[in-house]
Formats: sequence, C-alpha cells, structure tokens
Amino acid sequence: MSLAAADPRDTPDRAAQEKSATAFRTIKEAADELEVPQHVLRFWETRFAQVRPVKRAGGRRYYRPDDIDLLKGIRSLLHGQGYTIKGAQAILREKGLRFVQSVGRGEAEIAAASPPENDGPEELDAPGIDGLPDDARPVLEAVLDDLYACRSILNDLQRLSDMDASTDEPGPHP
Repeated sequence: MSLAAADPRDTPDRAAQEKSATAFRTIKEAADELEVPQHVLRFWETRFAQVRPVKRAGGRRYYRPDDIDLLKGIRSLLHGQGYTIKGAQAILREKGLRFVQSVGRGEAEIAAASPPENDGPEELDAPGIDGLPDDARPVLEAVLDDLYACRSILNDLQRLSDMDASTDEPGPHP
C-alpha cells in the first residue's frame, strides 16, 4: 500500500476558486469572493429586496452568478463610491437591477463622481447633529449599519433558539 502525499493545492479554498463561473456559491464562498464578512451578506439581504439567494433545507444560502454580480455592484456603491444604503437603494430603484449588476461586473459606472449629498437617514438631521464635525456622519452611518447587522444576527439566533426549543427530541442542547 502506497502512502502518497496529499497535494497541497487540493484545499477547500482552491476548490472554491476553481468553480465554474456558472456555479452557485455558498455564503462563505460569496463572502470570500466579495471580501466582506458573511454577516454583511445576510444584512444586505434585509436591506436590498433584490438580493434573494436560493435557500435549501436548513436555510443554507446559495448565490447564483447574477446574485454575485448584484452583490459586487452593491459593494461598489457602498464601499467604493461611498453611497449609504439608502442611496444604493435609490440607485437600484432608479437605474434597475441589471445596471447595478453591470457595475458589479465592471461594465458600467455611476455617472456622478460623488454620491448625492442627502441620501442618509433623516434621523441624522436631528437637532444636536450640527455640532459634530463634517466627517462624523459617515462614521455614524457605518455604526448604524453595524447595529442593524447585529440586530439581524440576533434575530437569526433567536429564530434558531425558538426552533431548537420547539423540537420534541430529548437530548443535550449546546
């Protein structure tokens, strides 16, 4: 019996990189390709109705190539162009899904060099905000986005906990 050394190139990461362009991606593979954490993708699903990965048994998400292009476009708007979520939603509404997907593929660009000035939440225009430095608004919006992501994760955990508590199977629970 021969013990051949395993090929170091045969790793899960390599397998994901060698997938066909038409193959569906798991949330981990999509997050790796987009260079964002998985919870960000789950959060974007709550903020962009157009992001609808296929869900299999157990809630496992599979992203189609068009989903990946859309997510790349959203990432470009949010991270590359500096749009807020509200601003990116407006672009999707005004220019359409195909346009944002083409932005994700690098085939189209946003005409305006900078995002609209007034696309943030109205709550940030409340009294008392005037005394903050100009660069505080993007920081506050980023914190708000993180809080929404945390709330989404907590809701998912609560649903899992509720499902776990409703099972009739006896046994230890983690």
